[in-house]
Amino acid sequence: MAKIQVYFVPGLAASIEIFENIKLPEAIFETHFLEWILPVHNETIESYARRMCEKITHENVVLIGVSFGGIMVQEMSKIVKTQKVIIISSVKSNQELPLHMKLAKATKFYKVLPTSLLGKVNYLSRYVKGRGLIAKRVQLYNKYLYMKQTKYLDWAIENVLLWQRSIPDEKVIHIHGDEDMIFPIKNIKNCIIVKGGTHIMIVNKYKWLNENLPKIILE
Repeated sequence: MAKIQVYFVPGLAASIEIFENIKLPEAIFETHFLEWILPVHNETIESYARRMCEKITHENVVLIGVSFGGIMVQEMSKIVKTQKVIIISSVKSNQELPLHMKLAKATKFYKVLPTSLLGKVNYLSRYVKGRGLIAKRVQLYNKYLYMKQTKYLDWAIENVLLWQRSIPDEKVIHIHGDEDMIFPIKNIKNCIIVKGGTHIMIVNKYKWLNENLPKIILE
């Protein structure tokens, strides 16, 4: 029996290391992890998704995306044949974006955000010591931030806010934490709720995911 091919896409700017604790039964599944690539000038999300799909070497795959990766796998599913599309800590349409993101889109405030600061986590970590909450968050960013180039960050943030899908694809399976502060659960409809799950539950709720993802894929 052929193994089910599962492709993972991480969150915005994140490394595939966020999946380091995700383990699917090897007798049934073969897992692949797609890193982000730099966008070209004025690239559309459709064009970018097509280039991401060039890394997929199997047919009838399972796509799993986290946060912005969830948006990306929905775009990729228009290009490659899939047997399942699963999003984690993400949104199924622009209607599920929180109000402040909709306002940022309307006012174009996102165009003046200093995204270059996100790439300076290594520099910041020199000055944040100890075991406090801020120090732990800096350590997490330092470990999992992969794509630090302003060109990518500006492009990705803009494409979250300007995503054109307004009607969810009913076939998309949505897993969401009830304590997600980036995409609050109050805006999310028709999802599998993970109690105590935050926006980074791919990292700290991996036991739940390891137990439940195989069942969700095989259903």
